Amino acid sequence: MFTGIVEDVGRVEELKPKTKEVLFTIGAKNIDVKEMKLGDSISVNGVCLTLISFKNNTFTVEASHETLTRTTLSKLKVGSKVNLERSLKLGERLGGHIVNGHVDGIGRVESIGRRGKSLEFWFSIPKGHSKYAVEKGSIAIDGVSLTINALNGDRFSVNIIPYTQEATIFSNLKPGDSVNIEFDIIGKYVEKFLMRGRSKKDISELIEKF
Repeated sequence: MFTGIVEDVGRVEELKPKTKEVLFTIGAKNIDVKEMKLGDSISVNGVCLTLISFKNNTFTVEASHETLTRTTLSKLKVGSKVNLERSLKLGERLGGHIVNGHVDGIGRVESIGRRGKSLEFWFSIPKGHSKYAVEKGSIAIDGVSLTINALNGDRFSVNIIPYTQEATIFSNLKPGDSVNIEFDIIGKYVEKFLMRGRSKKDISELIEKF
């Protein structure tokens, strides 16, 4: 489990394709790799991966075929920058929101505009997931916990303050780029409970009443 508060911007140092998997060796600057253990979970651009080896200040994780097909990790190459966050420890402050590292789908940067010193990003919503996007609700984009400012059909916007621009890979994004999106888990659980014993039509009618 993660919070969406990025600890470090790492760099992909090496890629090793296997049969259907890929090993990523990533270099870290602010995270002390020596404090990590084999089997630890780490979020790489919002994807929960397992640490399988480490050396000096680099660590290696393995992405399965399923992960590669459902996230943007397949687009990474040597030199790519990635958002990194270690898993949450019990007793620590939950600075962002509950992020599982299980990506719901891939979105796309539609536009970027300046709002004072902040940047306003508009993203496309992955097909079939617009019901989980809530104005002023939480969302994780490439592992960064953000607040949805506005919704417009199958698009949503967020504001990126200067600190977040510098502390994440948002400063490298441009229109057309793909991003990993994870919606708030609470909405998905609520939907699951409501679906028990009801048809999709019943759920649609129930939602309309609200």
